[in-house]
Amino acid sequence: MNGEPERCRENPYKGKTGLGRVWNALFYSMEGLCAAYRHEDAFRQEVLLAAILIPLALVLPVGGAGRALMIGAVLLVLIVELLNSAVEAAVDRISLENHLLAKRAKDIGSAAVMLSLVNVPVVWLLVLFG
Repeated sequence: MNGEPERCRENPYKGKTGLGRVWNALFYSMEGLCAAYRHEDAFRQEVLLAAILIPLALVLPVGGAGRALMIGAVLLVLIVELLNSAVEAAVDRISLENHLLAKRAKDIGSAAVMLSLVNVPVVWLLVLFG
């Protein structure tokens, strides 16, 4: 195809454009959320945390910007956990053997989750008492 070697071609499943692509992306995203919830204990725990903290942020007497920061900090944890889970799944797909680079990738992803979790009380305390 176009004289390109097979290994250089893009994914053949990336053919949709416009609204069809957006529609497909919505369903792929929902599948990803469901897969994370089904297979990742940490994600389920963080969803529970979000289910408590987001409504709490909506009723606390803070301004709109503070409320947005509080909710954003909680959503950031979920986003980082999803990315960490994706890295872990990709690394495990490549190989389940112990390898220094695989460990490094997983540890870095875990560190990102930890920092996003530390960010939550920092933001909340600054908004509420800062």
